[in-house]
Amino acid sequence: MSPLVIRDARTEDADEIAGVHVRSWQAAYRGLIDQSVLDGLSITERADGWRRNIADPLPTTLGLLVATRDEQVVAWTSFGSGRDPDGLADGEVYGIYADPSAWSTGAGHALLEAAEQRISDSGYRRAYLWVLDGNERADAFYARHGWVEDGAIKIEERPQLTMSEHRRVKPLR
Repeated sequence: MSPLVIRDARTEDADEIAGVHVRSWQAAYRGLIDQSVLDGLSITERADGWRRNIADPLPTTLGLLVATRDEQVVAWTSFGSGRDPDGLADGEVYGIYADPSAWSTGAGHALLEAAEQRISDSGYRRAYLWVLDGNERADAFYARHGWVEDGAIKIEERPQLTMSEHRRVKPLR
């Protein structure tokens, strides 16, 4: 297997980031989210959003990193300042997704460690993230990396979709 490279995302990565995003959702959330929603995900629409996010990130964003092998994006993570009212003093991992073909290859591990380091380097002593209820694979991944549930839950409403999530937190160095 070729070496993994972790780097900041570039605008030209948007299509590959979107592909990873869609394929990961479709595999990881099968049975947890209505199949018609998963089937309706559009790489083209996601890519347009990622191009905008990379070119003009929100002020809360600290980074968007990609993991590449052979110059192909196999995983990504975005992170920044906490966005929840009770998490404003914390950093937040907004999202971390690996292409299903890259699951269990170390890409997610490397990205999560890099995000934790960047959040810590920005002065945050703690970080949090949200996990879709029932996503046992993600829960096990985060638990292995020292992230623990803190009891917080939220219901996120999106068009044609209601997601119940629980929060995991981790003290940073």
